[in-house]
Amino acid sequence: MTSVRTSNTFPAFNDRKAFYKMLCKLVLPIVFQYFMSALVSASDAFMLGFLDQTSLSAVSLAGQVAFVYYLFINTFLTGAMVLGAQYWGKKEYTTLEDVLGVTMRYVMLVGMAFTLAAVFCPSLLMRVFTRDPELIEGGVKYLRMVAVGYFIMGFVDSYLCFMKICEKTMLSTVISSIGVVINIILNALLIFGLGPFPKMGIEGAALATVISRVIELVIVAFAVLMTDCVKLRVRKLITLSKKFIHSDFWKYSFPVMINQFGWGGGMTMYSVIMGHLGSDATAANSISSIVRALIASVCWALSTGASIIIGKMLGAGELELAKKTGGRFVRLSLGIGAVSGLVILAGIPLVLMMPTDMTPVAHGYLKWMLFLATYYIIGNSLNSTVIGGIFPAGGDTKFGMICDCITLWLVVVPLGALAAFVWNLPVIAVAAILTLDEFVKIPAVYIHYKKYKWVKNITRDE
Repeated sequence: MTSVRTSNTFPAFNDRKAFYKMLCKLVLPIVFQYFMSALVSASDAFMLGFLDQTSLSAVSLAGQVAFVYYLFINTFLTGAMVLGAQYWGKKEYTTLEDVLGVTMRYVMLVGMAFTLAAVFCPSLLMRVFTRDPELIEGGVKYLRMVAVGYFIMGFVDSYLCFMKICEKTMLSTVISSIGVVINIILNALLIFGLGPFPKMGIEGAALATVISRVIELVIVAFAVLMTDCVKLRVRKLITLSKKFIHSDFWKYSFPVMINQFGWGGGMTMYSVIMGHLGSDATAANSISSIVRALIASVCWALSTGASIIIGKMLGAGELELAKKTGGRFVRLSLGIGAVSGLVILAGIPLVLMMPTDMTPVAHGYLKWMLFLATYYIIGNSLNSTVIGGIFPAGGDTKFGMICDCITLWLVVVPLGALAAFVWNLPVIAVAAILTLDEFVKIPAVYIHYKKYKWVKNITRDE
């Protein structure tokens, strides 16, 4: 293999205006894509809220199964991003095919496992999150219908990730947005039974998701055939031409997997705690989480952009420029977090005016949970950019694993459980404790960032 090493492969990035121009070109489509994806959950909640609060809460809890599944998917896609961005920067395109092959291998295996679990034991999955028979019954209906979508979701999301790595972010965004628009339209038609469509309620929301995913799959297949996007060679699902890619993939993915399940398990425990505090708390937490996810699209997109841009620089050997660019991303993440908090604050009256079937108690919970989200998102923006973007760009995936697991499982989750079930604190006090995780870890994140161990080229010349 030949490596690319120039005195400065990214001369434009030394100019501040050129940097932000390039950043907008890469990140804005990703922002739109993440926002549109979050909009699906928002439309589910909004439309199901018209039916009844039980349907809203049931689908919210059933959605935690997809959340756990996505922890696996995100593990593999983070490993792919770590290797893929650096080999893309190094211009090793055949190696990139190996990275795609090993990524798809594990994504498809896990997708099949979740599909089978949702089909054959959905009630067991729902009992993890709630003891309410009505919520379990509604969640079972949703899971059985949405099950096949899990397998398709993994395949589609993997290819959309590689399109971003290959700097085809607009194509990735267009495909994802088409799926979202179709999903939202089908939500309305199938949930309420508009026109010739049957009124399916919860099952309609699930079927809309599956159909939209199938359409995305068809478009992705067509786009791959018609463009120069990295191709999936079927033989590479079994045998890689460069054996070291498999070991490198797990070297950087395994800490991410522990991190994902440490962090994701903590997030799931938040839902478990809220789910056991009653339907009012569950419904309010569901809406609050969706609003936060919509606004946080910018933060998550910035993290992805940082991983791709800095990874590409490191793969091309531009270590000092990557270090300088990392500083820009840190400052930018704080600014975006602050603005995002103000947007949530300004939007609270609009959210509370939404016509839903929520009880007055749930409505009151929602108001205060949105206030909590205004400061939570600042820490989330900084940490997602640094831990989820900058550090992995240089192969540093272990720190996030250690930091998130300690913060959540030794501090926040135990305090939240004690507050809810031992001290019997009010719901909002419990919710406030559960938003401390992003700020507890900031000092450790800053210290580790300043050591610059993440400034490293991890590509190989074998």
